[in-house]
Formats: sequence, C-alpha cells, structure tokens
Amino acid sequence: MIAAWPSPAGGEYALAFDKGRKARLLVLPALFDEGNKTRRLAAETMRRLAGAGIDSFLPDLPGCNESLAPLEDQTLASWRAAAQDAARHFAPTHVLTIRAAATLAPPALPGWRYAPTGGAPALRALLRARTISAREAGDEVTGEALLEAGRVQGLELAGYRIGAAMIRDLEAAMLPDSGRLTDISQATVGGPAPWLRAEPGFDPAQADALAAVLVLGLNR
Repeated sequence: MIAAWPSPAGGEYALAFDKGRKARLLVLPALFDEGNKTRRLAAETMRRLAGAGIDSFLPDLPGCNESLAPLEDQTLASWRAAAQDAARHFAPTHVLTIRAAATLAPPALPGWRYAPTGGAPALRALLRARTISAREAGDEVTGEALLEAGRVQGLELAGYRIGAAMIRDLEAAMLPDSGRLTDISQATVGGPAPWLRAEPGFDPAQADALAAVLVLGLNR
C-alpha cells in the first residue's frame, strides 16, 4: 500500500506493509539511478517480509519518485533529516540501507546495509555514465570537467537534475563505520548486482535471499 508521511520538505509517500506488528523495518533506497534499478528488488523483498510477519516501509526521499519537492534543492543533510522523520513517523525497530543510502542511516537504529558504498563512488558511477553518453554523441567531455562544473552549478546525471550542494556532498561523503548495522554483501544475495544492469530488472531469487537474511535477524 502507499502511505503518506510528513517529511521536512512536506508531505511525501512511502510503500508500506503495516499491520502494527512487532518487527518493523525502515528501508532506505539506493540513490538516483541505482534506486531506480533496485526498487523492485526492495519492494519484492518487503512483500516476502510481510508474509513472514514483518512490517516494512520504503519512503520516497524528497525530490524522488512521487515527491513534489525539487530534487535540485536537496542535500545529503536534507535526506538525512527525511530519514530521521520517516523513522519517527513509522517507528521502525530496524533499518535496511541499500547502497549509498548507508550515508543516510538514522544512527540509533540497528539493522543492515546492503552492498554499502559512500557518496563518492555513487557520484563517480553517474559521471562515468554521463561521459560515456557524451562520447557516443561525439563530445569528449571528461568526468573531471563535469565535476568541476557540477560543484558550482550542479549537473544533470542519468536524467536527475542534481544541485551543486548535493554534488559537493556526494563527493565528500565517505562510507561511515558500520556501527549498529551489519553489512550484507552481493555475494550473500547472489547473482549479478542489480544496479549494474543496463535497464531495471528483477531476479526473484535475490529477493528470496535478501528477505531470508532479514527474517533471520529480525526474529532473533
């Protein structure tokens, strides 16, 4: 089901499986194009969790999906604030971050990080895709030149208009220490990494494997 929740940027939406059960998981999506490519995996994992008696919530970050907030205005700080607000609203017992969402995790929640990465690798992947596209169009722009411009005026990368502040944030955002969170590797989930697909896709076995890890941990 789709649920509304009050983010700092205004009303946002979330995919929610909520029956008021004891175990409640907040899922923070991968960022930008990786979020698009992993969204069905996240949703299907949540369906499996619901079948195992676990509630879960996948909020839209401000500026993403159905959000009315401008993406260009967002920063990692605004997304961290949104993650905290989602945690207060949905009252999760645990959190799962996907990829660079590890940089947004509310620090008080235990849980997991699926294939975590910092902001800089996420930004490099976006820049690499932009340079490949430009090269195919006959433009030999470099990632370094794009980054220099992006720090000042922002960039459009993979169809996302990313503001200058977010570019600078991503460039500086290191993967934090795991703290209360346990890392889940792609080898544990199995198969090729979904964020490396040319187009969004879905492997049911990956959702089965990811859900199995989470159910085991949440039922301890």
